[in-house]
Amino acid sequence: MPKKERKRLQVVISEEQDALLTRTAYELSSPERLISKSEVVRLAIEKIAKDLGEGESIEDYRAILESEDIIDE
Repeated sequence: MPKKERKRLQVVISEEQDALLTRTAYELSSPERLISKSEVVRLAIEKIAKDLGEGESIEDYRAILESEDIIDE
């Protein structure tokens, strides 16, 4: 069976964001399965899309994006 084709995305994140990714991956991992930071990012993308599809306020996400912690450099 052929592998799924995936697209690559490179982003610049702060040390704090990297630490959050690492901690989240560690917390989601189990002795049977280690979760990668890439998997955490993919999960977050799916969760945000699902939330927005279920009527979650776009303004809540916009407010997060406009905070100092998320701004692109």
